[in-house]
Amino acid sequence: MTGHRSGNRLVALDGLRLLAALMVVLYHYVALARPWGHSTATIFPTAHRFAEYGWLGVEVFFLISGFVICMSAWGRTVGEFAVSRLSRLFPAYWAGILLSATVITMWPEVASLHGWGGVITNLTMLQGGNNTPDVDPVYWTLFVELKFYLITAVVLLFGVTYRNCLILCGVWTAAAALAPVLNTPLLTAFAVPQYAPFFIAGIAFHLMRRYRPNAVLWAIVILQLLLAQRYIGYRMATNLGRVTAQALPTWPARFLILAAFAAIAAIALGALDRIQWKWLTYAGALTYPLYLVHMNIGMTLIHHYQGRIPALVLVISVTVLMLATAWLIHRTIERPLGKWLRNVMRSGIDDVRRHVTPLPPTRTDLTDLSEPDVDHVADSIGT
Repeated sequence: MTGHRSGNRLVALDGLRLLAALMVVLYHYVALARPWGHSTATIFPTAHRFAEYGWLGVEVFFLISGFVICMSAWGRTVGEFAVSRLSRLFPAYWAGILLSATVITMWPEVASLHGWGGVITNLTMLQGGNNTPDVDPVYWTLFVELKFYLITAVVLLFGVTYRNCLILCGVWTAAAALAPVLNTPLLTAFAVPQYAPFFIAGIAFHLMRRYRPNAVLWAIVILQLLLAQRYIGYRMATNLGRVTAQALPTWPARFLILAAFAAIAAIALGALDRIQWKWLTYAGALTYPLYLVHMNIGMTLIHHYQGRIPALVLVISVTVLMLATAWLIHRTIERPLGKWLRNVMRSGIDDVRRHVTPLPPTRTDLTDLSEPDVDHVADSIGT
């Protein structure tokens, strides 16, 4: 069956992306004690219970990423894919690093820098691979994303096709399932077993969208949904601490993961195509810069003004300020710098293509060929 593209932008996907970002913001501002100096259970007795599961916004991001990156890679070369992703990620990221580093240098109330050498390394986005601390703790997710991009680039070398995407889903599922048992650091690093189910399910959902749902794709999605349950306890302990995590029920986390899968399924099946609210497109554009700047900067502001401004007003005010900051980064840095970076990288890739040409066969090679074969070789190298 021939693949197809939807003519409409998936606005519902922008809305889900924004919702995931706000979940993470709520978790950092309302569930964590760090910006307040003590437990928030007494400050937000009701909201605190919901915010404790807001870290799941990261899992939702990875699910969306599997869908979007598969869509973005289709029909592109490795170079085109690299230009698309790097020009999208780095401008807002650089702005977020420099802004966060400046704020926590001036007001080291909830975080501090480990030297400006670390900030310079952070500019590469590769700090997760060489034990350099993140300028902002949320940046760890970007290194996970880069691994997914590298995996996608390998698939691009063979061609992004229906068949190859299914092979990727199968191989990655096996690698993620075996990694904890084999205890091979390299395999574990790239299989990312805790998050692989979300990326893989996102790929399967995109295949449903591009072609049509079938038993094979639903089997992949259901398998990933089941595998995702394995690491809920681990993720709760990582984000909330082992003692707190053991005291909390896991069913809200399981329900939120199921709800995220259901939402992406509805998008993949076209059930939400009627949602074309323009404001969601703009809001979706703010999601990435909001995610980059909200944590250390927002926590610093909350810590600085807590006790002087009512808690609810403070959280809302800081969230609005972070949204405004994200809009400024998007308009003044991300868009213009992203466009410039795209053009520069495309020019560089074109230059490489012009200078990388096949080497002609040697005279020895030609003498070993029959006359028709020599003609064929000459034709192939344009002589």
